[in-house]
Amino acid sequence: MKKIFKKYFQYFYYFYSQLGNRIFFSFILSLLVGIMDGFGLAMFIPLLQMVDDGNIHNADNMGNLSFIPRFFEAIHVPMNLLSVLLFIFIFFIIKGILKFAEGYIRAILEQLFIRDIRKQNIIGLSSLSYKHFVNADIGRIQNTLSGEVEKVKQAYRYYFMAVQYGVFVLVYVSMAFLSNPQFAVIVIIGGSLSSLFIQTLKKQTKILSQKITSDSHLFQGLLIQKVSFFKYLKSTGSINKYASKLLKNNKEMHLTQRKLGILAAVLGAVREPIVIMVVLLSILIEVKYFHLQIGVIIFTLLLFYRALISLTGMQNFFNLFFSVSGSLKNMSEFNKELTSGKEKDGQFLVNNFKDKLEFKSVSFSIEETTILKDINFSIKRNQTIALVGESGSGKTTLINLMTGLLSPTNGNILLDGVDLETIKKSSYQSRIGNITQEAVIFNDTIFNNISFWDEPNEDNIKRFEEALKKAAIYDYVYNLPLKGDEMLGSNGINISGGQKQRISIARELYKDVDFLVMDEATSALDSETEKTIKDNIDNLHGVNTIIIVAHRLSTVKNADNIILLQKGKIVASGNFETLLSNPLFEKMVQLQEF
Repeated sequence: MKKIFKKYFQYFYYFYSQLGNRIFFSFILSLLVGIMDGFGLAMFIPLLQMVDDGNIHNADNMGNLSFIPRFFEAIHVPMNLLSVLLFIFIFFIIKGILKFAEGYIRAILEQLFIRDIRKQNIIGLSSLSYKHFVNADIGRIQNTLSGEVEKVKQAYRYYFMAVQYGVFVLVYVSMAFLSNPQFAVIVIIGGSLSSLFIQTLKKQTKILSQKITSDSHLFQGLLIQKVSFFKYLKSTGSINKYASKLLKNNKEMHLTQRKLGILAAVLGAVREPIVIMVVLLSILIEVKYFHLQIGVIIFTLLLFYRALISLTGMQNFFNLFFSVSGSLKNMSEFNKELTSGKEKDGQFLVNNFKDKLEFKSVSFSIEETTILKDINFSIKRNQTIALVGESGSGKTTLINLMTGLLSPTNGNILLDGVDLETIKKSSYQSRIGNITQEAVIFNDTIFNNISFWDEPNEDNIKRFEEALKKAAIYDYVYNLPLKGDEMLGSNGINISGGQKQRISIARELYKDVDFLVMDEATSALDSETEKTIKDNIDNLHGVNTIIIVAHRLSTVKNADNIILLQKGKIVASGNFETLLSNPLFEKMVQLQEF
């Protein structure tokens, strides 16, 4: 039953999975709004015809709804113009109150729905494994987390507006059927035939919506890369050629949007003529072939007019819904991918690094390609370790395993005797300072970049200034007009590559960490600045556990242990002097004229 429900009511099931039973409040209130509107209409024409003589002998004009005028007799209210108009007014007042309540609850649920979607996406992305992330479509992630959320919000609104109109159709048709079953059947047949035209538009709209979503993913991916590589594109004269690629994608989206607009215009133009055509044909059939008087069918006609208006309104909103349904489908699939790609996490919490980090027979492969094989070594607390080797030897992969971004294909990594796979990753990774080759700079102030949005109190400002000095950027920062409050721009566009690297280093030195990982951290710096930072890092020797990845062997000369990697294997290890006896290491030293 659940599978059948999910297949034929997939969109409702998605909304229900997010909001639960709360969505039925809107349904119930919509039903009550329709009922109040129907009863209000039921009292108009037949009851106004009756007030002339003050009795209910014409109640049969209302068919199975004749209980309404008889209700007056039961409560001993005289049938006159004032009482009838008063009851009509009461019904529509109640309808107004219910409609306000329905609209209010629908708005609240809409906000809750979008809030939960955003929350789900933020948490899901944070929990996504690094391995899954690197294989993902970044353009799609960006587009889904930003533009697609607004379209999903529209989808929710259109869907439940269509459902509300559907409830109105059900109420009006039911009351019309009670009043005059024969006429009701004729109109239902006519309305059903007219809806076939709408179904064709709906199918085409759904296809175009999915194409827009796909094109938007591509556009966002291209746009992200244009911003990220702006300097390169501008300096090499490639920016206009790249812009042409963006413009071509934009043109395709525009054409698809235009087709959707045309479909919406056609639907809006034909809606009322279709309604009138069905109503007029129904009257013609009733009068000419069944010889009924106009007065008998006028009430049912009024109800059916409202029903047909509601039906076309429902179709219109469903068409609008299907115009953004591609985003809803994408969001649903994106949520599933975030769930399936969720990082496997342990439960054991660590507060600090006490003894040693061990690699025991660790291997790592991607599909059939072996990156690391049979890695065995240990890092003692407050020891400085260096990883060296040619490009592609596995140094970065080893760092990714060490920081918990990747998990071994075989073997174990133990932190103080506890398998890293059983440790809650966030508790371990919070003890790591990671300085990468590509500096991470946020579009914010220098202080917030380094302190990671800590409060600017006296203690934090002191730590901030100490980190600046250790990273050899204190003088530069405090010569700026706004000092630590200076904005750095998108990806640090306002500063040089070396300055970005030093701010990135200062951020990690600001933290209270056990491990300090430096992956080619000083590669973008001039020799003098590199020496200053190296001396400051050397001062941390014995204070922090430091892991250095470097091509410049001068930066690792004082390491306690240097691990030499070649083609994913450890071929030698020891201090600098010991490794000089290794031909591969000796050759590296000679090539750098060390």
